[in-house]
Amino acid sequence: MLLAPFFLLFTAVMLIPIGYAVYLSLFTEHRSGLGFGAPETVFTGLGNYTRALGDAAYRAGYLTIVEYCLLYIPVMLGLSLLVALLLDSALARAKRFFQLALFLPHAVPGIIAALIWTYLYTPGISPVIEALNSAGAHLDMLGHPVPAVVNMAVWEWTGYNMVIFYAALQAIPREVLEAAVMDGAGPLRTALSIKIPLIRASITMVGMFTVIGSLQLFTEPMVLYRTAPAVVSTWTPNMYAYTAAFDHNDYGLAAASSVLLALVAAALSFVVTRATRGRTGRRTEAAA
Repeated sequence: MLLAPFFLLFTAVMLIPIGYAVYLSLFTEHRSGLGFGAPETVFTGLGNYTRALGDAAYRAGYLTIVEYCLLYIPVMLGLSLLVALLLDSALARAKRFFQLALFLPHAVPGIIAALIWTYLYTPGISPVIEALNSAGAHLDMLGHPVPAVVNMAVWEWTGYNMVIFYAALQAIPREVLEAAVMDGAGPLRTALSIKIPLIRASITMVGMFTVIGSLQLFTEPMVLYRTAPAVVSTWTPNMYAYTAAFDHNDYGLAAASSVLLALVAAALSFVVTRATRGRTGRRTEAAA
């Protein structure tokens, strides 16, 4: 009975929409003759999936995601972990203040953050770009959309993931750290050999969620669309689905591309979870 409200809400906002998307992906609309009259809904089976996979623009969206992940994930994870380790060190002061200050960017809605960064990227109106140009550093962020979008995401999500890492670091038994200090381990050695291995599960979890979130990249490039020449309407898989649905009224293709994206995310989650569980099991057997 206590779980019933959750399952009702989960069914209403998750299972039913997913089921409806799968249903839409199996149909397409055709107009007879010269295109006059009401469209006819025709069952197409896997036809929409074949169209999506056969479209070079859709496949190129995944290449954009790969490029984005290769740059974003190491920078964001490394920066979040570094800041969390610095806050967890004995020399850190005003920890509460810096936690709040670093977390505040995540509290800004993504669309607002993207608009602010677009303003800061635009030559002629951005004080940052003007200052860099005056110093002789000519930077064209709109001409390089992947680093521009990565910078937005790092600014927004570093503080959030820092809180996760910091909480995991705080859960490490203090006697373990004290024993490391008694054995002569310095701060760097303690961080690399004690702290990071003990929070590996949190790092893996954040990495998995980051990959899944990266596959759903939409807000930042959608704001940059029509401002950055390199960002087209099908720049990411989510933008492809949005364009198919609301620009071309092809809801079957949009649903099929969305279902394929969900399957890719599920497959990646399964692979990362199994790989992590396998490593954990081998470490446990070795320790035993």
